[in-house]
Amino acid sequence: MCATCGCGSVSAGSVSAGSVETVTLEQKVLARNDELAAHNRASLAARGIRAVNLMSSPGSGKTTLLERTIREMPGPVAVIEGDQETALDADRIRATGCPVTQVNTGAGCHLDAAMMHDALHRLDPAPGSVLFVENVGNLVCPALFDLGENTKVVIISVTEGTDKPLKYPYMFAAADLIVVNKLDLLPYVDFDLPLCRAHVKSVNPAAAVIALSARTGENMDAWYARVADR
Repeated sequence: MCATCGCGSVSAGSVSAGSVETVTLEQKVLARNDELAAHNRASLAARGIRAVNLMSSPGSGKTTLLERTIREMPGPVAVIEGDQETALDADRIRATGCPVTQVNTGAGCHLDAAMMHDALHRLDPAPGSVLFVENVGNLVCPALFDLGENTKVVIISVTEGTDKPLKYPYMFAAADLIVVNKLDLLPYVDFDLPLCRAHVKSVNPAAAVIALSARTGENMDAWYARVADR
């Protein structure tokens, strides 16, 4: 069992007369999380709120993407910020005038449905809004935890390796959309965009891929169209 996430199965050994009997106990340790996620999803749907879970490794440009999205995308937007420590990213979002609440996970490597539930009560996003959840920077554990979101988005940047989808297949397999950010840096780095698209398709044939630059605005219209597509 993963000590941090608590995910996996549990095996127990029992001793009978003259022999050792191994009993495997399969326990869905994420069952409670899934129940809370379903509650979150139903609550959001009742208020016409679309939740978008943004997942990535640290430094992919999630917060920069959010800042530009808040400034340019029409309609009400709210943000839940997830980080192990500090409120630095939440402060950046707050400076745009967007409602935001911070979730600090401490040693935790992901947000879960209970954290989402508590954050929703603090934030109280407006009916009909788009709620962005900026998950903790991590390409492993966030893929395992349903928050009650409608859409899972994985963001990578051209400053990362082309092989990211192959090295972290569970994250990319869970995604509805892959955003390749920092397209403005593509001429200066060793990143093969067509090959990256092929790697995504190999682990998740249904996922869409958008390449953009949150800094320059290149192809941001494709991102806004995806977010607006309910």
